[in-house]
Amino acid sequence: MSIAIRISEEIGGESVEIRVRGRVQGVGFRPFVWRNARDLGLSGYVLNDAAGVLIRVHGSLQSINALVREIRTNTPSLASVSAIEITSFAGELPDTFEVEESASGSNDTEIAPDAALCADCAREIADPASRRYRYPFTTCTNCGPRLSIVRRVPYDRGSTSMDAFDLCPDCAEEYGDPIDRRFHAETTACAVCGPKARLIRLDGGTVDAYSTSKCDAVEAAADLIRNGEIIAIKGLGGYQLACDGTRADVVQRLRDLKHRDRKPFALMARDLDVIERYAKVTSEVEHILTSPAAPIVLIDADGPEKLPAAIASGLQTLGFMLPTTPLHALLLQNMGTPVVMTSGNRSDAPQVTSDDDAKRELAAIATYALVHDRDVVNRVDDSVVRVVAGKARVMRRSRGYAPAAIQLPSGFETAPQLLAVGGDLKSTFCIVKSGRAVLSQHIGDLGDARTNDDFARMIALYCEMLDAQSKAIACDFHTGYHSRKHAESLARESSSRLMEVQHHHAHIASCLAENGRPLDAAPVLGIALDGLGYGCDGEICGGEFLLADYTQFERLGTFKPVAMPGGDAASREPWRNLYAHLMAEGDWASIATNFGDLDLFRRLDEKPLEIIDAMMRAGANSPKASSCGRLFDAAAAAMGICFNRQAYEGEAAAQLEAAVDHDTLFHEDEAFAYPFAITSAADAQLSCLEPSAAWKAILGDLKQDTPVGVMAARFHRGLARAIAAMARKLASRDGEAQRRFDTVALSGGCFHNRILFEQVTERLEVAGFKVLTHAHVPAGDGGLSLGQAAIAAARLIEADKE
Repeated sequence: MSIAIRISEEIGGESVEIRVRGRVQGVGFRPFVWRNARDLGLSGYVLNDAAGVLIRVHGSLQSINALVREIRTNTPSLASVSAIEITSFAGELPDTFEVEESASGSNDTEIAPDAALCADCAREIADPASRRYRYPFTTCTNCGPRLSIVRRVPYDRGSTSMDAFDLCPDCAEEYGDPIDRRFHAETTACAVCGPKARLIRLDGGTVDAYSTSKCDAVEAAADLIRNGEIIAIKGLGGYQLACDGTRADVVQRLRDLKHRDRKPFALMARDLDVIERYAKVTSEVEHILTSPAAPIVLIDADGPEKLPAAIASGLQTLGFMLPTTPLHALLLQNMGTPVVMTSGNRSDAPQVTSDDDAKRELAAIATYALVHDRDVVNRVDDSVVRVVAGKARVMRRSRGYAPAAIQLPSGFETAPQLLAVGGDLKSTFCIVKSGRAVLSQHIGDLGDARTNDDFARMIALYCEMLDAQSKAIACDFHTGYHSRKHAESLARESSSRLMEVQHHHAHIASCLAENGRPLDAAPVLGIALDGLGYGCDGEICGGEFLLADYTQFERLGTFKPVAMPGGDAASREPWRNLYAHLMAEGDWASIATNFGDLDLFRRLDEKPLEIIDAMMRAGANSPKASSCGRLFDAAAAAMGICFNRQAYEGEAAAQLEAAVDHDTLFHEDEAFAYPFAITSAADAQLSCLEPSAAWKAILGDLKQDTPVGVMAARFHRGLARAIAAMARKLASRDGEAQRRFDTVALSGGCFHNRILFEQVTERLEVAGFKVLTHAHVPAGDGGLSLGQAAIAAARLIEADKE
């Protein structure tokens, strides 16, 4: 990342003030400065304040320049410097270089993400000679909790839930020793003075003597897991539920008790060797797994050993992570098999964070809980990453990544402070301040009342920590979104301007902002493929081709709008979308005549089709939607995948992707792809991706008993070819050689599908387009708030110029 450096022209003496902005608190930055300043023979001091790190230093200009060079190029591993400002300083300075107490003020610094257990701390907890041997809360400046325990900034011990634990003499000595890696490490603790782990029964009963007589609480919990128990664990950002991932009966029991039908479980393994027995660990995957973020990584499940099907039903990937904390490392130390490590909640509820809630809500799932006495201040879920097209791409941005700031592109330097509230599913919010966008951790689905409350609480916390005074609040067009209701309420309370942003425009702007596309750059073709989003005139969209920049967009193309009988029910029950698509291409009598012997016909014929027909004729609760997501649902149902119901959002599409036969997918003959046409919409202003021919081919393949894998491959390949063809058509100008645009931005949740993403990207690049894609921000609704923020900021900047 580039670092902006501003140097005052008045500098002429040998005392200067160096302001360092970015993620520079809670990451060992002050000790880093102290050591370098001492080595360079400089005097002065360094401190944390609300704007970041402030250095006042005296010495030769050569030595001062050397210090600045170190700050630019060799910062601590968890730090990220966004700007350095250097001015003259005329005040008094000490004769030596010191670390001073933090100062308060107007907040303008970044909050560091939580960081996984580092190698040095891992060695300590495994070393019998270390005073932190088997201590489950061992941390240093290079690892440990940050966001999950912080209450305010500056980031000091007193601003976190560690303020309940006074340092013992040994820890205090480390904390004050500049050559120790725990120098000013705010989470420093040991078994004498720090948090304590204990094993309890959630029903209030007494823990069996065998569980604690021969081992500590963590090893006792490990014994219980090995014996088939489901254990609640108080983790970094909330409670988790753990069990033996190799025992089908235990995994199924967890599913039943958690009411989690088929949604995949995450797994935690002791080390890479364990993971490699079940999944393919490439060099890219290994790099992500062992990074300080330590997310869940979706990996191809093609190892020599197999796990129970109930771990990830119908999928070809497994979600693995390595131990994220010392507690997890000790728990898995002697386990040679994976452990299910899923969020501590009932399905669709928010992750439990408090001890009282754990007893109330998890006692029916887990008899035992491994707990501790350090509060979880902020709920932080595990992040999810997948390697697609050779690059790590974040699908859920939370622990380890959030709330690291994103530097906005050139042209946004004067953007006013503002808040964007995102959507209702996979919700996040975003705050813009000082040319940076701070994207929150994944909050969840706002349809749950507790998640909705947590969303409001986190907005208030971030605004307080960042001292953000929003001039405007950006929200989605959808008036029924809970996030919009929050925006409306906040706008009234603060007299801020409410700014509506169209859903798919926000998706594209999110991709542009992540890729650093300047504010004044030419428009791109944005291809936004997802489930549903409100259009400008209230129509429901989800397969959009937009000529867009940050301030405006023009809708050039779309998927064919098809009815969604039952409204929201169609998003849950793929058979409804299948029937609507078939009826959009013909009539039931013709299908009965030609395909009445198909299982598809028999299964649909059992449904209340007369009621569905009446609804679609009357337009009653059957809105038309140009949705790529619903097209995937319909195609999956036609092939017998998730025909009746999806157990979780996107299940049908995920299983359809998993079913793909790769020989067919990469066959040299393009005739293997299902045919899609590009037509003109009724008003002749829009190009329309028409699936009629594809449906005829799908029904023909069903008639010939074509394997599902071949059909799934033909569908993905045909759709990707049609999307690229649409881009080529829209780029061409009648009678002109020059293209209308040369860059295409891909966004929307459908691009979490690896096959669709790679097929579309490759075809667009072959056609000569520059392709912008997501990597650090989710392509789905988790990145929506960033796009809203970028659009609102751009419009406000443009308005100020007028």
